Amino acid sequence: MSDSPAMPTTPRTKGANMLAIASGKGGVGKTWLSITLSHALSLQGRRVLLFDGDLGLANLDIQLGLMPKQDLSTVIAGRLTLNQAIVDYDDGGFHVIAGRSGSGSLANIASSRLQMLGEDLALLASAYDHVLIDLGAGVERTVRQLAHNAATCVVVLTDEPTSLTDAYAFIKVTHAERPEMRFEIVTNNVNSTREGERTYNTLLKACQGFLKISPMLLGTVRRDPRVKEAIRSQTPLLTRYPNTEAAEDVGKIARKLMEG
Repeated sequence: MSDSPAMPTTPRTKGANMLAIASGKGGVGKTWLSITLSHALSLQGRRVLLFDGDLGLANLDIQLGLMPKQDLSTVIAGRLTLNQAIVDYDDGGFHVIAGRSGSGSLANIASSRLQMLGEDLALLASAYDHVLIDLGAGVERTVRQLAHNAATCVVVLTDEPTSLTDAYAFIKVTHAERPEMRFEIVTNNVNSTREGERTYNTLLKACQGFLKISPMLLGTVRRDPRVKEAIRSQTPLLTRYPNTEAAEDVGKIARKLMEG
């Protein structure tokens, strides 16, 4: 994937291949999952674009060890098109559109400008098999508006009580604004697959009881100390430790996405 794709002229159904990755709170491994899932999909021969949608605390470039010359701030300022902000991440075999790390300058972007950005991303998406949007944590306006560009929203949570309650709050608010949104759940950093399933079932019961919806379990990712080592080294887990339990679990999630 050495060349940026040309802007297509006939986009597919809006959002069909776009996956918003969300969490009710920070610290649950959402950005790490976005990166590792993008890598896993690219290893299966898929064309993947990873978009840093955390407009307040963009940090994809830090985790990837990238120093992009162009990022979303230059697009928002009108100096580049979204297509021109694409960066090749050779180590993972996928493309990245980075935010402006640590600046917070994009967090207050006007709704009209954010809508235009979403429309440009939807157009660009038809050049890829998968577009992953790494959303900011929480339920702020910019987070919800970016999520609305995708047909499916993957909500990442851990077994911590606050993670559960905040994930439910995100689903509740987003479902109220966009009832047709499809939600899928990933339980991350759990001791076992069974524990991850128990955590999911707790959230599922709340969603069924109060919202009358039943988000599906996309997968569980087991706790693995080598995840932190890979993040510290700014090296993809699937490159540094491809045979670990966490790598295996993300691989399963990637295959499930490809099937569905």
